[in-house]
Amino acid sequence: MTNSVEERARIVSIRGSTVEVKGLSSYRMGEITYVGEERLIGEIIEIEFDFATVQVYEPLEGLKITDPVYPSGKSLSAELGPGLLTNIFDGIQRPLEQIKKKSSSSFIGRGIQVNALDREKKWLFEPNKELTKGHILKGGDVLGFVQETDTIASKIITPPDTHGELISLQDKGEFRITDPIVEFKEFGKKKSELSMMHEWPVRVARPFQKKLPVREPLVTGQRIIDMFFPIAKGGTAAIPGGFGTGKTVIQHQLSKWSDANVVIYIGCGERGNEMTDVLREFPKLIDPHTQNPLMDRTILVANVSNMPVAAREASIYMGITMAEYFRDQGLNVLLTADSTSRWAEALREIAGQLEEMPVEEGYPAYLGSRLANFYERAGQVVTIGSPYREGSINITAAVSPPGGDFSEPVTANTKRFVKTFWGLDPKLANRKHFPSINWLNSYSGYVDVIEEWALESGLEDWGRYRQEMFNVLQKDEELQHIVELIGSKALPADEQLIILVADIIKDGFLQQSAFDPVDSFCPIEKQMKMMKLMLLFHSRAEILIKNRCPISLILGF
Repeated sequence: MTNSVEERARIVSIRGSTVEVKGLSSYRMGEITYVGEERLIGEIIEIEFDFATVQVYEPLEGLKITDPVYPSGKSLSAELGPGLLTNIFDGIQRPLEQIKKKSSSSFIGRGIQVNALDREKKWLFEPNKELTKGHILKGGDVLGFVQETDTIASKIITPPDTHGELISLQDKGEFRITDPIVEFKEFGKKKSELSMMHEWPVRVARPFQKKLPVREPLVTGQRIIDMFFPIAKGGTAAIPGGFGTGKTVIQHQLSKWSDANVVIYIGCGERGNEMTDVLREFPKLIDPHTQNPLMDRTILVANVSNMPVAAREASIYMGITMAEYFRDQGLNVLLTADSTSRWAEALREIAGQLEEMPVEEGYPAYLGSRLANFYERAGQVVTIGSPYREGSINITAAVSPPGGDFSEPVTANTKRFVKTFWGLDPKLANRKHFPSINWLNSYSGYVDVIEEWALESGLEDWGRYRQEMFNVLQKDEELQHIVELIGSKALPADEQLIILVADIIKDGFLQQSAFDPVDSFCPIEKQMKMMKLMLLFHSRAEILIKNRCPISLILGF
């Protein structure tokens, strides 16, 4: 990176987290560049004539006009291969453990460049025995297998753009991720090699063969979610709520207990102490499904609020690209982002630096399309390549509307693209009712699908129980206005019973402790039995009231 063309590239102005550059021999949107003598990592986000605007992912203190800029010739890309699981990355996929070793203090040094995946570690590679010489390789074909953790055996798959005739495949043995394991001849070209890793640009969705309709739930063990507002595998959900309503705790619960094969947790612009809790807690947790450490199937992306704003946007795309890689292996992936509001704020700040015309509340006009592009990368798909595989990505994203105002642009746009909405209620949170999901303004677009699945799974009462509980809660809400005026004892006996049963449902079913070892996770079978018991009490009590039994005996006073 010292030729004369690169040496002519210089910074001509600095604006916030961006720099304007002149003198590159060629500009390409999305190209990674290294800014200044410290080679700070940046990305070209705007081109006008012979000027390029570079969004820098590190602090700009100390940069000067005329400092050099060095192009890399490639887009912001994710390294994909064995070694992703159990890792903790920053927003541009630099492993924090390696950054720590290279930093001279407790803070991340500027300009540190480290590989996302370990180049020295050897992995035991077991080839796909169905591949023989002359086989026509295509994108997504399974070359072999690596036992990445005790929980996950990763498939080594060809990059999506692969097409050629197989010449040789390595036998079983230990290899580094950069060692060639395949030799093949591209049609009309010379011989090429493939290793166990490849790169993929994060802003480009990885291809798939076919998108499938969702057909089964993502079981979370959280009663109000599984029974009232379920999410299907391959589905999307938003968790909007003001400060202190429990967004982060719900996301932790989903990460710990959901029946996804792989979990990718993105801390996007949240406070450092919240991310610290995740980094400290997750390595200690035991996966209830395998009894192995939860980190065996988890990737953490840590991008907290005191890191450069520009890296927030990159962290979201980096996370979804890694999710697509595991989806392409035929796995079910849960991606959870905390929070997309901080991501949107980064878009707003960068748009301001580019002097783009703002719309509502200063957000750029393309906020909705960016959110749409993110959420549409979820789904249940048939992957490309052979053998036949199906995989899914679930996206659950927290939204942090100022003051809990769900009409603000990020929440309003998010509702357009997600099918499940878990609206958090500050009144419930203030009463220490958690999860504080409001059962009256939340919804799920997957209820019909889950009801069909329940019928096929022997849970034929699921839909009926759910509807009966909803009826009780809705009637209770109507009665509360009357109770505030005249008190509950002035109501008829049957209406007093409604209030009693609603309280039982709220306190005994909808409320759930994330910190109790027994209550933290509730299996579907147990949830069904709890619903049945509460509704049985209701029906028996109704019979007693019709037979003129005093309501005081039922209420216990």
